[in-house]
Amino acid sequence: MAVKALTESEIRDRIGIINGSRTDGWALVNAKLQRTFQFQDFVTAWGFMAQAAIVAEKLDHHPEWFNVYRTVRVDLTTHDAGGISVRDFELAAAMNLIAEPLLREES
Repeated sequence: MAVKALTESEIRDRIGIINGSRTDGWALVNAKLQRTFQFQDFVTAWGFMAQAAIVAEKLDHHPEWFNVYRTVRVDLTTHDAGGISVRDFELAAAMNLIAEPLLREES
């Protein structure tokens, strides 16, 4: 069964749900689901990416991401669907769970 792209309204609703009260969460940027994570240091950022890569592989859904020092920017889209799908939100939620304890460590 093919995955379908979500409508812009569905995407915005899901962004509100996945972000909750977070102001630095996921956003719709250039037709992709995007979030920038700021970790304490490079090792923590790399550790996040390693953990997220394992989940992405299990989901068979891989992010576009960019890392410089302690910053990791993630862009999610489902190429087969031609846009953002539920698969992107599944991976985004998993990344939030991975990042949360790492981000708290720096507080």
